[in-house]
Amino acid sequence: MQLRPSATVEVRAAGGVVWRPIHGGERVYAIVHRPAYDDWTLPKGKLMAGESELEGALREVEEETGMSCRVDRPLGTTSYIDRKGRPKVVVYWLMQATGGVFEPGEEIDEVRWLPLGEVVEL
Repeated sequence: MQLRPSATVEVRAAGGVVWRPIHGGERVYAIVHRPAYDDWTLPKGKLMAGESELEGALREVEEETGMSCRVDRPLGTTSYIDRKGRPKVVVYWLMQATGGVFEPGEEIDEVRWLPLGEVVEL
């Protein structure tokens, strides 16, 4: 009997680089803290069945940050191997926060709004 290698299913996800204006026309960007991993990341998450990448990005951003957003433009895609060894592809959009309020939860316990340079450092 010959064994077939198990097919590894690609994980599809989407998210946003979310900004809002501050004084002088400058921008700050949202990053979220995940207590389960004790890390800071851009808001993103796995797509639901039948959901488009853009729909998933808007949903995940709102779930994780509390912000409703206007989409500015697509930013691109990143791919990597996730913590379970699966290939993962994440599609990102640049989005402007248009309203909302953050509520801490189990998955995300803090949102920080920082200048772009600080986001990259963190």
